[in-house]
Amino acid sequence: MAGHSGSLRVIVAAIAGNVAIAVCKFGAAIFTGSAAMYSEAIHSSVDIGNELLLLLGMRRAGRPADAEHPFGYGLQLYFWVFVVAVMIFGLGALVAFYEGIEKMLRPTPATHVVVNYIVLGTSLVFESCSWLVASREFRQQRGRRGWLEAVRRSKDPTVFTVLFEDTAALIGLVIALAGISLAEILDMPRLDGAASLGIGLVLAGTAAFLAYESQSLLTGEAVQPEVRAEIERIAQSTPGVVGTNHVLTMHFGPQEVLAALSLDFDDARSAGDVEAAVSRIEREIKAAYPEVTRVFVEVKDRGIQTRTNAAQV
Repeated sequence: MAGHSGSLRVIVAAIAGNVAIAVCKFGAAIFTGSAAMYSEAIHSSVDIGNELLLLLGMRRAGRPADAEHPFGYGLQLYFWVFVVAVMIFGLGALVAFYEGIEKMLRPTPATHVVVNYIVLGTSLVFESCSWLVASREFRQQRGRRGWLEAVRRSKDPTVFTVLFEDTAALIGLVIALAGISLAEILDMPRLDGAASLGIGLVLAGTAAFLAYESQSLLTGEAVQPEVRAEIERIAQSTPGVVGTNHVLTMHFGPQEVLAALSLDFDDARSAGDVEAAVSRIEREIKAAYPEVTRVFVEVKDRGIQTRTNAAQV
């Protein structure tokens, strides 16, 4: 996991913060009987499990290629991020919905509410620290891109997954604080349940977004258009290449890309010249983009390729 030092730092910081937060929240939920606090305790527990799953995914993705997985295990990371999204919804959101509905149907005032305020305030501090670590790492990755664009273009989901979890946690804490406060001030215990439902909605939205992003990566995303264009330029500028049939790419992990090129070479070139040109193309692509770990070049007449495509249509 040497190539994921920034991601590892973010995940470890999140685990440390969530362990302390979860213990305090469970204690407060049991002591006060607050549904919103119990939902927040489950939320933090789910986050701990999610971060452990991300560590597992990073570890499994780092294994070298073998006979059973000749392209490596990089896709394992994307699979475990998808599992994290399912966990957020299946455990976090559904438990929050259940607790909220239960509290609204059978409203009972929370006791010793000051304990909730102390725990929520402390949790905001811990979550803010974890969020700052994740945010700092994500800012380094996104460069000058906007936040949403950076998430959509990122092929390493670990950092933005933790960042979204922490953001959802901060929003959940604010909702819980508002719900518990209003329930006490207005003497309306149902508002405590309403806050739990609000937390469930935040978790469901986070889970849906992460699931969408991870399934896209899991089913094979290509490199960015500008990278593909540069790979094609490198191929076309190589002596002996007279045309490009297609350039196909796929991410097998954040730093593992397969590039498959179908090229038309000058028929006057000898087999040795073509071999040298293919070696040059592979060397230049890997020098420009180290994440392209495998390059396959198919030598095919452009006219044959055009007729093949027309027949398939």
